[in-house]
Amino acid sequence: MSKLLKYDDFLEYDEATGSYSMSQEQKVRDETERNRWKTTGFTLLKDWRLYLMLVPMIVVYVLWKYMPMYSLTAAFRYGTEDVPTDRFWSGISSFETVLVRNYSSAFWMAFRNTFVIAFYGLLFGFPMPIILAIFFNEVRSNVARSIMQVCVYLPKFISTVIVTTLALALFRGDAAGGSQGVLSKLFGVLSKSPILHGPTDAMKAEGVNFTGRLSLGLLYSAEYFRALYVVTGLWEHAGYDSIVFFAAVIAVSPTSYEAAQIDGAGKMAQMRYVVLPSILSTVIIMLIMKIGSLLSVGYEKIYLLTPSETYGNYKVAEVVSTWANRISTGGSAQKNQPYGMAAEMLNNLIGMVLVIGANKIARKVSDVSLY
Repeated sequence: MSKLLKYDDFLEYDEATGSYSMSQEQKVRDETERNRWKTTGFTLLKDWRLYLMLVPMIVVYVLWKYMPMYSLTAAFRYGTEDVPTDRFWSGISSFETVLVRNYSSAFWMAFRNTFVIAFYGLLFGFPMPIILAIFFNEVRSNVARSIMQVCVYLPKFISTVIVTTLALALFRGDAAGGSQGVLSKLFGVLSKSPILHGPTDAMKAEGVNFTGRLSLGLLYSAEYFRALYVVTGLWEHAGYDSIVFFAAVIAVSPTSYEAAQIDGAGKMAQMRYVVLPSILSTVIIMLIMKIGSLLSVGYEKIYLLTPSETYGNYKVAEVVSTWANRISTGGSAQKNQPYGMAAEMLNNLIGMVLVIGANKIARKVSDVSLY
């Protein structure tokens, strides 16, 4: 039980005079507490331009982050008969349907694809910005380094629609509509693999409606889709993500390099024993944040690269976000909406558990954590 505070906890007793007096530190604390709101208001008025710049961000967060949370209640506001109810809580039947009933096979397929694509993206995508940052640090010419950095940063500012259009122009097959992609056609010429070839002239002449894997090219084939997705993701994000690591690398003290050189360390040894230990805290923090978004595979890119279930990459490309979007907007949207909301909520809850787990492991292993 907490101790109740008394007046003499804040006052000092003078045995000579038998009186109490307030210390100078306590007077400062009392004055600060009395003028706390006045000081806050004065700070807001003095720096009003800086706080005004926060208004657009606050509006965006309210409109796009907090208000959509109300839609998640649809997972609880629909009863077992798939009809809307007036009650806020009507059970967890939507979660049961998604996990173990009618939609369980489709949901677990989408969840497996989400995890696999995100894992590949983390495995190959996380080290690349670190490698780029170390590479940029070794370039001695400021002009050459600036040009290379601009070149690798630019893809980040290209919209997802443009990125997917470029991917389609390079890797699609001719059965998907339009001409065959440039690289799909090139690999089709150089390789004997039937997956890289479109339908034969004889099949076209006979009018055979062929929609199999032979005409899907690289992008719409199940074997190559994940690799192409990861590669295009690396091209799009690796350069921009290297900014944080590059800032950490250039902050390493030059005396550390000099000490390593005196000990006879070469370039590789300096990277291993000087650079990497110096940026370890930054790497751990960024890794935890990356794990937090591990299951948040952006549905825009997947959705644009997977037009329908008839394409060969559907079974390896469908993720939870695209599945929830398709099921919520297709058919009877009012009937299927709770299942899409339930799937998204499960996906987000698992992502939260991954963040908490990664943070605890990092704290125990390296004493560095996000919180």
